[in-house]
Amino acid sequence: MIRQPFLDGWTAGPKLGAFEAPTPESAPRPVRLPHDALRDLPRSADSDQGVHTGYTPGGVFEYARTLEVPAAWRDRTVRLEFEGVYRDAAVFVNGDAVIHEPNGYNAFEAVLDPYLRYGEANRITVEARAHRDSRWYSGAGIYRPVHLVVADPVHIPLDGTRVTTPDIDADRAVVHIATTVRNGSRHTRTLRVEWTVTGHDGGAVATGSAPVTVLPGSDAVARVRLAVERPSLWSETSPALHHVHTALTAEDGSGLDTDAATFGIRRLQVDAVRGLRVNGEPVVLRGACIHHDNGPLGAVSLPDAEDRRVRLLKEAGFNALRSAHNPMSRAMLDACDRHGVYVMDELTDTWTRSKVAFDAAPGFADRWRHDVDALVAKDLNHPSVIMYSIGNEILELASPAGSAWSRRLAERIRERDDTRLVTNGINGIIANLDRMREADAGDETAEGEASDPNTMMATMGDMMARANASELVTASTEESASVLDVVGFNYAESRYELDRDLFPNRVIVGSETFPSRIEKMWELVERLPHVIGDFTWTGWDYLGEAGIGRVDYTDEPGYRPTGTAGPFPHLLAGCGDLDITGHRRPASYYREIVFGLRTEPYLAVHPPRHHGRPTATTPWSWDDSVSSWTWDAAPGAPVTVDVYAPAEEIELLLDGVSLGVAAVGAEKAFRARFETEYRPGELVAVARSAGREVGRTALRTAADVGLIAVAERNEISADGLGFVRIALADADGIVAGDADRAVAVTVDGDADLVGLGTGRIRTEESFAGPTVTTHHGRALAIVRPTGPGRATVTVTAEGLAAASVSLTAS
Repeated sequence: MIRQPFLDGWTAGPKLGAFEAPTPESAPRPVRLPHDALRDLPRSADSDQGVHTGYTPGGVFEYARTLEVPAAWRDRTVRLEFEGVYRDAAVFVNGDAVIHEPNGYNAFEAVLDPYLRYGEANRITVEARAHRDSRWYSGAGIYRPVHLVVADPVHIPLDGTRVTTPDIDADRAVVHIATTVRNGSRHTRTLRVEWTVTGHDGGAVATGSAPVTVLPGSDAVARVRLAVERPSLWSETSPALHHVHTALTAEDGSGLDTDAATFGIRRLQVDAVRGLRVNGEPVVLRGACIHHDNGPLGAVSLPDAEDRRVRLLKEAGFNALRSAHNPMSRAMLDACDRHGVYVMDELTDTWTRSKVAFDAAPGFADRWRHDVDALVAKDLNHPSVIMYSIGNEILELASPAGSAWSRRLAERIRERDDTRLVTNGINGIIANLDRMREADAGDETAEGEASDPNTMMATMGDMMARANASELVTASTEESASVLDVVGFNYAESRYELDRDLFPNRVIVGSETFPSRIEKMWELVERLPHVIGDFTWTGWDYLGEAGIGRVDYTDEPGYRPTGTAGPFPHLLAGCGDLDITGHRRPASYYREIVFGLRTEPYLAVHPPRHHGRPTATTPWSWDDSVSSWTWDAAPGAPVTVDVYAPAEEIELLLDGVSLGVAAVGAEKAFRARFETEYRPGELVAVARSAGREVGRTALRTAADVGLIAVAERNEISADGLGFVRIALADADGIVAGDADRAVAVTVDGDADLVGLGTGRIRTEESFAGPTVTTHHGRALAIVRPTGPGRATVTVTAEGLAAASVSLTAS
């Protein structure tokens, strides 16, 4: 069997109508997959997709390449495995339609055999569309990897090996393996399947085999139960992985096909008294919601980018991710398996009622089984996946029809995989939106607020808690909640204690919560055993839903309230604990302290140039603060300093002179606030409890700021990515807080610059580079090797010495 990446040699461009004449602007351009066709399109305030996508337009796109098909392949089966094409993918060979996959997140196979011309060059084309079909930045095109597979007509199909571990004891575990064999020939075949299970060291820990007879044009499943002695169990603290190698042999013993799958041995339990347990140990989910884009890369999914996100999120204190609001990429699931991060993988944002003009709702009733099956097939072998979410803030959920859909979806998942938990992100207000609009009839303000769910939630304030705890929400969502193993509540912490009494067997997870309220959320999680965790919105910032987490200064000329929609040129949501470059924002350190994972205080300084100015925020906002004591401000300028700490009081010192003592928690738990004056030097925060020092931290003013470029790894894979952190900093690495300037990046050697960006949420700069303006003194360059070799990344800025770093790909 041949299975190889099918990423090079493609072109991409706008798809022309049958009678449209090409223009220079429409000419296809060479691209390397995965590729996001939207990322580099010109943005504008009048984009028809608007704030949802960060004012990026949609379009119809065509990818094309030539495939040389040897005559020897005539007796083989040839197919392309697509991990995801957004959206309404249509695959053609020599102009003939092969397959249509509407769902932009499903993996699918295109079987090319009936359409190939053997011994000739064949033209492969893939069409994709994106137009007002998403509430966030979706990207477009072939944004996830593609593989070319050439195999015997009798073979193991995509996701053909499924592994479960239904019986686990300390001294042994039973591994149940089911392998599908597909017979595309004209003859009945009796074959043999052989399985070898290996542990983390590569040594075999179990083997088995079984014969399987497969009728022509059909599938058959071969199964085996293997005992693994003294198994290494998978968990967040010890993510031990096992591998199964599957070999399919013909009647004469010759090899026909092979397959490989990775899995983990672990046991899940959950109840309202003891909460969630993994391998018998209590687990509380420190969760982050994430969207699927990779910031400066756009929607492109590559293993190194996905691994980096998972690694940095776990280092920031998260142990669980919710894929909002679509199935997670295979590469990110692999990363979660490796790093020990639990996953709530989500099916969809809509069922049968649309949220935006051209979303997937109209086809849901016809496609839901197919989409559920694709989700489960992708996830089943991944130990990181502990929950399937059947939806997010579904509009019809509180109706009888919605309850029926809830049951259908939950039961379909259990038919395909009964080893995991089923949940749903329920927002009782949105599920009763029509009834609430009726209640507000005649109130023009309320009607306007209800027209956008984000704006409505942001403006309801304490009313939202009362509405979510109302009898209307209790009664209307009871049936949909009853079909779940774990009830996910979005922005409904007011139900946590209420439901303990109303539904004593109900297990709850905060499937989506406001980041500004984490200290309140986490107190409930720690106190209530039936609440198994919290997933903040969001762990990593993202493209689209532009500006929902911004901080506006309301005395700006021309300022006007815009609800949660950030006006053009807002591009990013602005609500991540980590920004799109992977830099941790102050909210991340606050959360780490709330989680009980950090004892060292953290200093967050409000920019002196904004001192005293009135602000407008949303519940997704954090303070406009930066961990810096290097400011373009006159000595003596007033400045606000926050210190986060798990302590009773903080003393603030500048160059050893006390600036005063403030109580922690006076206005917000785990925070002390100081009003003081900015002067260059060393600012030190000393945390004390019961009169004893429990921790300290310091910020120093940068001196002789220059350019710094640091590669996160100097040795990278030839098919991987290199991440280069750029900073305006001094020789000790102290970054200037507001000395931003334009930097230019060049790459020489065996690599290309594929992304350049910052965490600035309002920008008109392109991620394609080669220039960008730093944000709080920082930027990130991403390079992709063209093959094995060496590349040099050079960063320049006017008036500063250039900085360079070398990468080696092998």
